[in-house]
Amino acid sequence: MSKPAFIGGAVVLAVAALAPSAFGQSAKPGAPAAGRPALTVTVVQPQAAQLAQTVSANGSLFAWQEASIGAEGQGWRLAEVRVNVGDRVKRGQVLATFATELAQAELAQVRAAVVEAEAMLAEASANAQRARDLQPSGVLSAQQINQLLTAERTAQARLEAMRAAARVQQLRVAQAQVLAPDDGVISARSATLGAVVASGQELFRLIRQGRLEWRAEVSAADLPRVLPGQAVRVTLAGGMALPGKVRMVAPTVDAATRNGLVYVDLPQPGEAKPGMFARGEFDVGRSSALTLPQSAVLLREGFAYVFQVGADGRVSQTKVGVGRRSGERIEIASGLEPGARVVAVGAAFLADGDLVRVVDAASAAAAASGAAGPR
Repeated sequence: MSKPAFIGGAVVLAVAALAPSAFGQSAKPGAPAAGRPALTVTVVQPQAAQLAQTVSANGSLFAWQEASIGAEGQGWRLAEVRVNVGDRVKRGQVLATFATELAQAELAQVRAAVVEAEAMLAEASANAQRARDLQPSGVLSAQQINQLLTAERTAQARLEAMRAAARVQQLRVAQAQVLAPDDGVISARSATLGAVVASGQELFRLIRQGRLEWRAEVSAADLPRVLPGQAVRVTLAGGMALPGKVRMVAPTVDAATRNGLVYVDLPQPGEAKPGMFARGEFDVGRSSALTLPQSAVLLREGFAYVFQVGADGRVSQTKVGVGRRSGERIEIASGLEPGARVVAVGAAFLADGDLVRVVDAASAAAAASGAAGPR
């Protein structure tokens, strides 16, 4: 009975002696455990940069100016319509013509009246001249001489009236052609072939010079920062971007929306059309800001974080406020000191308190190229 008991006690002592090394425990109490880096990283520090300041706004596209082209004659019939919606026209181009048979006949009648008035004036002038020649001889009485002189002046006035009527009739005939008042694009047409048109009735609507403008609704707080001449980047709903320039700022603010209108010229509208919705950004200047590469900023649950590297090589997750973006860099508006050391790439693979191995960028690039090379 004593021998088995001795053997069992020896086994217990052996297990107790091996226990510290088998479970990785230090033989000395209070000694720190050895750590293994979770990731090899490079670090960056925030850099000061000049970033553009912008004001964002929404709005719609409109024609810069629209011209209403109507009929000047009254009760004329449209004989020809030469343009349609979307056509580009030049200043003075014929858009439509009216039937002019009646107007031409009236013009011929007035011209004949002019010839008659000229003949009557010639006769009256000859009689008046004879009266002047005979006045010293006393053959004609003063009353007769006055009548002949008055007849000359009356004939002259009648001729001038007939000539004025002829000019009016010529203008009426010219009005039979509807001309474009400016270069532009036809945006609407109500002219119908064969229709009898009343005076002043609109036949066409023209976008002058084909120019469009963006009318942006800018909040009252941002309105003082927007000035004429500033550059604007306008983006249409389909993603097409257009360059623009502020033409004018409205002098009033809408009392209901507290927004003011800003008129932006679009010198190269391309395929943009009036009525389209667009979003734009006004370049209102530049200011200094702390920036980091966008790869160093991690987005989690709607917030932005960076991982700062401490002196002991462990990282701490830090919540930061972000702002403007410029290329591959992003503004750090709050939460970070200028001298902080931040993990540049790979923050998504880290957790708060992880131990990392820090290397410089050149060593990391060399290691990456060596790993990618042939083995």
